[in-house]
Amino acid sequence: MPTISGVSHQGVRAELRRSYEQQLLAALRASGPLSRADLAARLGVSRNTLGDIVTDLLERAVIVRAPGRSEPARGRPAARLALNPQAGQFLGVDFGHHRVHLAVIDASHAITADGAHPYDPDSPWPARVTAAFDLLDRLAGDRGVDLDAIVGIGIGLPGPFSPRTPPGPLPTTTSVSDYVADAFRGRFAETRLVLDNNTRFAALAEAIRIDVAATRSLVYVRLSDGVGGGLVIDGRLVLGANGYAGELGHVSVRVDGRVCRCGKRGCLETVASVPAILERCGELGAPLGSLADLDQAVRRADPIVDRVLRDAGEAVGYVLGTLAVALNPDELVIGGPLVHVAAPLLDQARRAIDWELLPVGDVVPVLRRAELGDEDGAVGAVAALLHSSPLLANYPADARLSTLGEVSTA
Repeated sequence: MPTISGVSHQGVRAELRRSYEQQLLAALRASGPLSRADLAARLGVSRNTLGDIVTDLLERAVIVRAPGRSEPARGRPAARLALNPQAGQFLGVDFGHHRVHLAVIDASHAITADGAHPYDPDSPWPARVTAAFDLLDRLAGDRGVDLDAIVGIGIGLPGPFSPRTPPGPLPTTTSVSDYVADAFRGRFAETRLVLDNNTRFAALAEAIRIDVAATRSLVYVRLSDGVGGGLVIDGRLVLGANGYAGELGHVSVRVDGRVCRCGKRGCLETVASVPAILERCGELGAPLGSLADLDQAVRRADPIVDRVLRDAGEAVGYVLGTLAVALNPDELVIGGPLVHVAAPLLDQARRAIDWELLPVGDVVPVLRRAELGDEDGAVGAVAALLHSSPLLANYPADARLSTLGEVSTA
C-alpha cells in the first residue's frame, strides 16, 4: 500500500477522520447542540465529509438529534445534534500509595460519581485492585453507576512508571501493569484500557482545565502520598524517550538525606511528601497524625511545623526553579492535598524559585495551586483514554493499551 513517510494513506485518512470526530465532539461539549451547518463551519469540512462522520456517530449513539429551533425565513425546524450523555461512561482509576480514587465520567465529560478508598501503603496489588472493585461496587449502589455502560477505563499507577515500559515485577513474573490490566480486563472483558503514571495523568487534567492556547508550557508537581510530576512543553504532554519524563519525586535535593523507597538518598519525596512531612514534624516534637492536624498546626503558627514546611518548600522550589530556568514554562503548578493546608510551603517555594531564576530575571512563570483536587489523576486518566486534547498529540495511541481483551506491550 502506498505510504507517506512510512504511514499508509489509509492510516492518514483514519487519523484525519479521528481528528474531525474529536473536533466535532469538542464543539458539542463546549457549545451544546449545534446544527450540521454550524459544525461544518467550525470544522472547516464539506457537508459530505461531515455527513459521513455524523452518520457514524449517530449509529454508535455517541451523539443524538436534539429538538430543533425554528428558522424564521423558512419556518422549518433546524435539526441540531448533541452529545448523548447515556452513550457510555468512562472510568478513571488513580492508584496512589495510600488510596485508590475513582471517577466516573459520562459522554458529555461530566463527573457523575467519584470516591476514594484507603489502603496500607504496603498492601499487595491484589488487595489494591480488590479495594478499587469494592469502591466501584459501592458507587454503583449508592450513585446509580451502570457498570455495563462503562466503555473505557483509564488507570494511573504510582511511579516511576512508563506507559512504554512495565514497572517493577510482582513476586511472580507478571509486571504490575500487566497484573492490573488483566484484573480489569477480567471484569470488563471488552472494555478499552489505558495505563500510565498517575501523576502524569494529574498534570494532564490540570493542563486541560486551563486555556491551552494561552498556556502552552507547564511544569506540574504533585505533593501527596508520594511526589510526582508532569511536563507540558510547547503544547504537548511530554513522555520522554522511555516514558519517564516528569519523575520529579526522585530528584535528589539532599545529598545526605533519608533513604528513599527507590534506593537513593534525599529524593524530593523524602522531604516534601505528606508522610515525610508528618514524620519530620513528629521527630522535632510536633506529633501530627493527619493533614487535618497539620492544618490546625499551621493555623496556630506552630514554629516546628512552619520550619518543616519551609524546608520542604525550599526543596520543591529548588526543583521547580531549576526546571523553570531549563524549560522556560508559562506556569509552575503545585498540586496534591498538601497545598491546601501548607501556606508556608508555597511561600518558601516561591522564594526558592525566584532565587533560581536570578540568572534569567525576565523569566517570571506563574506559580499557582492546582485547580483540581484529589480527583485529578482519575480525571486525567479518562482524558488520556479519550485522547481528545491537543496536549496528547505525541502521546502513543497504543501505549499500554488493552482493546477488546488484548494488552499491547509496545
